[in-house]
Amino acid sequence: MTGVEPASDAVLAVLGVGVVDPSTPVIRADDAGVTRGDGCFEGLRVVDGAVDKLDAHLARMARSCAALELPFDPDSWRALVAEALAAWPHPGEAALKLVLTRGTVGYAWLTPLAADYPRLRRDGLRIITLSRGTTIDAFADAPWLLGGVKTLSYAVNMAATREAARRGADDVLFVSADGFVLEAPTGTAVWAVGRTLRTTPLGASGILGGTTQQRLFDRATDAGWRVEEATARVDDLHEADVLWVVSSVRGPIDVIELDGKQRARRPELDAQIRRLAGF
Repeated sequence: MTGVEPASDAVLAVLGVGVVDPSTPVIRADDAGVTRGDGCFEGLRVVDGAVDKLDAHLARMARSCAALELPFDPDSWRALVAEALAAWPHPGEAALKLVLTRGTVGYAWLTPLAADYPRLRRDGLRIITLSRGTTIDAFADAPWLLGGVKTLSYAVNMAATREAARRGADDVLFVSADGFVLEAPTGTAVWAVGRTLRTTPLGASGILGGTTQQRLFDRATDAGWRVEEATARVDDLHEADVLWVVSSVRGPIDVIELDGKQRARRPELDAQIRRLAGF
């Protein structure tokens, strides 16, 4: 990831072991998490030594493990997170990743916030749309496709972000083969039309349910917004008042350019959405 500090400025905590030197090898060469991407993970934001939305992330990890038929003990993971946090000496924001492989290796990896995140929050995102090659309902009757599961199989997502960089963009929005908006490689699409916030429906679309998007929608409802899940095409996003890509560590970042078309910024609205999302 661009901007991540070297491993010397990191904390590594291993399930069943505790905090170890960050250079300690913890995964075997034959672990299916490495050889096949068979496992799951969570990315969490740490602020001044506390994890944001830990319960929501552990609940999502439990769902991922259930779909993958992997063992998951939330109390053990909660204790592991506490050990990692106790060894982290820095104030401010940081990024925590929880990883569990098919080889049943579990660990927490705590590092500084990516250096480019403050810039993106300030300047906004330039994004392109790319086809993911599946229809909007491809996951409806195919649980083996692991729709909505945060697996370690992120090679396609990373290839998409590299394609964005080649095209001079910051990020990607995947669209379905039949032209509907899905999600970003590491975030959820949210857009505002008047006083309504919308995002793509889960389930049949196969997209991952965002913990920050859910918090945003819960708080927005209390603040007088209407929230809904709705399918949309790219043209609908061009017409939206504001479009955000929302993730747990970066937060909601407004899109300033979509497929080469500039978008006007709405600073007051953007600031309200960030506050509701906890940023």
